[in-house]
Amino acid sequence: MSGTRAQVETLARAARASAKALALANAGIRTAAIRGVAAALRARASEILAANRVDLAEATKGGLAPAMLDRLRLDAGRLEAIAAAAEAVAAQPDPVGETLETWTRPNGLRITRRRVPIGLIAIVYESRPNVTIDAAVLCLRSGNACVLRGGSEALRTNLALGAALADGLASAGLPTGAIALVPTADREAVAVLGGMDGVVDLIVPRGGPGLIAAVTATARVPVVKHDAGICHIYVHTAADLSMAEAIVVNAKCQRPGVCNAAETLLVDAVVAPRFLPRLAETLAARGTETRTCPVASQLMPGSRPASEEDWSTEHLALILNVRVVADLEEALAHIARHGSGHSEAVITTDTGAARRFLDEVDSACVYHNASTRFTDGGEFGFGAEVGISTGRLHARGPMGARELTTWKFTVEGSGQVRA
Repeated sequence: MSGTRAQVETLARAARASAKALALANAGIRTAAIRGVAAALRARASEILAANRVDLAEATKGGLAPAMLDRLRLDAGRLEAIAAAAEAVAAQPDPVGETLETWTRPNGLRITRRRVPIGLIAIVYESRPNVTIDAAVLCLRSGNACVLRGGSEALRTNLALGAALADGLASAGLPTGAIALVPTADREAVAVLGGMDGVVDLIVPRGGPGLIAAVTATARVPVVKHDAGICHIYVHTAADLSMAEAIVVNAKCQRPGVCNAAETLLVDAVVAPRFLPRLAETLAARGTETRTCPVASQLMPGSRPASEEDWSTEHLALILNVRVVADLEEALAHIARHGSGHSEAVITTDTGAARRFLDEVDSACVYHNASTRFTDGGEFGFGAEVGISTGRLHARGPMGARELTTWKFTVEGSGQVRA
């Protein structure tokens, strides 16, 4: 057995052994642990930021892409936001034990369905240190133990954050092994976690296509994917064009390296001549490259022709694909062909067109007259998120504490036997 396999299996089995303590701890104890994590983040801020500076320097030297560097970077403001997000999770209603429904059968059996923790969740992710804390505190809120395997580029930062997590657990009297951080960059750790059926109950990969493919190809435990964010904005014939411009700029330019940023703009042919030239100026002023279809190219000076591959690419950069479409029908067809099932928006004052878009687009989150940048656990009121599921089973969209639970049925009788 390799050293990595032995190390990961030991961590996972210890976390599994701690899962019962978390599941049975009352809501107040788990709330205290989460608040303890937030306090420890602030107390350990200098060492966390120092570790992050070393990670950033190494990643820059290694040629990590600008979008990934942005995801990796911590400063005092971002670290405080992570601590505040933890406190927001602490303030969330506790889902464990929540009664979903109850009924009594004609034979007198009383059946109740209640939320319970899933057990041990493995979370595999890249670059973003905030995921370390978000995932851990959401698992605490939902009574789950977890094993966290972050990217090699953030290893020092994550180990420093792991110390704060251990402080928070200890402050509430919970076993520190309930949240395990894999302390190695060896890729074998991912395959080991995905193969530990009977120990790991669920694995959540959050990252690029390579990571998602690696986990789904080898996992023997259930997988909930946080897949690519090829998000679309469709400007309908009846759009308020000033609103549309503001939404497009926000969705593309505010933070282009995140999964809920827009990658493709679809514009109805009727409004394209009025809308695209002025949008081109605004995007150019913000340093955004546009890749366009032949019609849009004539309306957006300085753009470059889009390749067929561009329409299915998550650029994660200041690059926006632009296509002029004939109508809603063509926009829906484009999204169905090229979308990743993450987030799409329609800009229109026509409620009928909006309703059709919302009903027919098969994505986790669909918007009417709002930016796709709102697809986020914090913005949805979950405090934080483990990821944004682009699948259809168990969880879909931002995954908060409730999405990290399952349920069980309790059946109370008075001596009934089945005939």
